[in-house]
Amino acid sequence: MTNLEKQAALAKKAAAQLYMTSGDDRNRALMAMADALENNCPKILEANAVDMKNAEEKGTRQAMLDRLKLTEQRISDMAAAIRDIVKLEDPIGHTERAVKRPNGLVIAEKRVPLGVVGVIYEARPNVTADAAALAIKTANAAILRGGSEAINSNKKIVEVLNDAVIGAGMPEGAVSLVCDTDRKTAQEMMRLNGYIDVLIPRGGAGLIKTVIENATVPVIETGVGNCHTFIDKSADIDMAVKIAVNAKCSRPSVCNAMETLLVHKDIMAEFLTRLSEAMREYNVKFRACEQSISFLEGASPAAEEDYETEFLDYILAAKAVNGIGEAIEHIRKYSTGHSEAIVTNDYANSQKFTDEIDAAAVYVNASTRFTDGGCFGLGAEIGISTQKLHVRGPMGLKALTTIKYVISGNGQIR
Repeated sequence: MTNLEKQAALAKKAAAQLYMTSGDDRNRALMAMADALENNCPKILEANAVDMKNAEEKGTRQAMLDRLKLTEQRISDMAAAIRDIVKLEDPIGHTERAVKRPNGLVIAEKRVPLGVVGVIYEARPNVTADAAALAIKTANAAILRGGSEAINSNKKIVEVLNDAVIGAGMPEGAVSLVCDTDRKTAQEMMRLNGYIDVLIPRGGAGLIKTVIENATVPVIETGVGNCHTFIDKSADIDMAVKIAVNAKCSRPSVCNAMETLLVHKDIMAEFLTRLSEAMREYNVKFRACEQSISFLEGASPAAEEDYETEFLDYILAAKAVNGIGEAIEHIRKYSTGHSEAIVTNDYANSQKFTDEIDAAAVYVNASTRFTDGGCFGLGAEIGISTQKLHVRGPMGLKALTTIKYVISGNGQIR
């Protein structure tokens, strides 16, 4: 048995024990986790500083460094997210429905944990705390495998969380980190049938593709966000500029950031000129179509691949369209099914957009940056599902559960 198998076996044992704990007990563990993050903030920041130094020496681009970086505020936010999860209703043991059949059998659907949840993710140490907290709340054990860039941060966070979890009476192995960041270990994790019940990849397109193609355990596809915003000709220009700047520039390294801007040709000149001015302070690099390029300062011609790319950086593809039909056609061709937005004052167009766009989240007059478990009232999220089976969109507590049927009778036979 390999070290990873031993770790997974311990997680499987812990999952069975977690299922027998009460919601109150798990909430107490969560509160201890939140307190531990804040109480150990200096130690976590010290570990994160090592990761940041290593990443900078490797020439990691700024947007990715932003994903990796922790601050006192970000650790405080991680703790606050855990406390928000405590406030949410515990889904475990909840009876979804109960039906009495003509033969007297009562058939009930009861919500239960998935079991052992594996998460493979990249350089975002906050995911470590979010995933651990969501797992504990739903009585699942979590096996976490972060990227090598964040290994020191993740080790310290899991150490701190584990001390809190075990101190609160939860079983050993409820939360564990795969410390070996070699790709062979990741491949082994993807094939731990019998130990891991579901695997969730959270990161860029390359990571998700690798997991989908190599895993033999069930996978929930998440995260790749080639997100679009369409500025309709009836849009309020002030609102449209504000939304576009936020969608691209507030945090470009995350999956709900806008990557392509579509603009109705009738308002292209005014809107793009103002947008270019507003984005100047962020030094956004534009990849623009032939019609729009002259209105965007320093823009270079867009290639086909630019409309296919999740940049995760201060880079924005732009295209002029003749109307909502062409915008929808473009989005259907290039969207990854994550988050899509329209800015419009035309009610019919807003309804057409929401009806015809196939994505986990479809926005009218709002930034795509809201596709997030916390913003949706789900607490933290373990990922954003872009597939349609089991769950879709931000994955909160219910997404980490399944159902079992409990059938009660009084001697019925078939």
